[in-house]
Amino acid sequence: MELLELVEDRSSGYGERLRRDKQGGGYKMTASTFDEIGRVLREHQHFAILGHVRPDGDALGSQLALALSLQQLGKDVRVWNEDGMLEKYSFLPRAELLTKPPATAIDVDVAIALDTAIQNRLGTALAAVGSAKIWVNIDHHSSNPGYGDLVIVDVSAPATGEIIFRLIRNQGLPLDHDIAENLYAAISTDTGSFQYPKTSARTFEIATELVRAGGLNVGKISQQLYENYPRRRLELLRELLRTMRFSEGGRVASFSLTLRTAADLGVLPEDNEGLIDHLRAVRGVIVAVFFEELADGKARVSMRSKDEAVDVCAICQKFGGGGHTLAAGARIRGNLVEVEERVLKEVGDKLEVYQRPSS
Repeated sequence: MELLELVEDRSSGYGERLRRDKQGGGYKMTASTFDEIGRVLREHQHFAILGHVRPDGDALGSQLALALSLQQLGKDVRVWNEDGMLEKYSFLPRAELLTKPPATAIDVDVAIALDTAIQNRLGTALAAVGSAKIWVNIDHHSSNPGYGDLVIVDVSAPATGEIIFRLIRNQGLPLDHDIAENLYAAISTDTGSFQYPKTSARTFEIATELVRAGGLNVGKISQQLYENYPRRRLELLRELLRTMRFSEGGRVASFSLTLRTAADLGVLPEDNEGLIDHLRAVRGVIVAVFFEELADGKARVSMRSKDEAVDVCAICQKFGGGGHTLAAGARIRGNLVEVEERVLKEVGDKLEVYQRPSS
């Protein structure tokens, strides 16, 4: 069992705490309290709430939920994402609040990064913050280094939306139908509709409270999330399956998307979300990998694992990426074929260690 202690760092006016690993030495995580963050939310007026590039439902839902809660406190809130609001999530309540960042930087009192493991993954939203008195970092990715002045990185949480719910409830912040629906969508999408391993009894309890507090129509929300895809997404899946290959005795499955195929189909980046799950669902597959050719001379790699002994976050960190033990990604410079070879070799090496009997 990991042995940790909380160490008070009094150099910060916000009582920042560091979790120290007694066995390995060094610090594992920076953590602030809900009270400290709640005080900042109440004492300041101008906020920017930011999320990572290529956003998912957890990032967008969490951003909107916190923004709506702060607006009910009379705060001035800007909600930015480099990609703006995605078509597939445009049904979320008050989706119009979330916009692309302005070209000219704006000064705010507090900048809040949600669901973003690495600060530069904020993309143009980061540059849009001219200055901020305080940076808040709320996330659940194990690869988050703890950037910012106030930090909550809870790797046990299956979604950032769950942390935002707990913050709202702990601090007595507003929670109405629109806020509840955004949080429910955030949690549902990042838990794979309540299927992934980190889904806990607490997750279901929070979902229940959101449904009750917001009077949510779960069937309607689920239909919007999982049964409302554009036809082009199915056509994309068809083309991806043509490239499907298996390696390492069937334990690794992968497919690839070229720029030409994406252009021919007219797909949007958001159409890729969730397609890797078709590979992960195959019996015998331990690691699934989705390679996507990008226009900037890089390839985007998404990776999923079905066994915590095969830590795909550790693999992706070797290429400058990160994420979770069972779900991670990276952007790697090189042409598509080169990146495929390098990444699949690394996955194969990891699986070789995985299957080797312990001495």
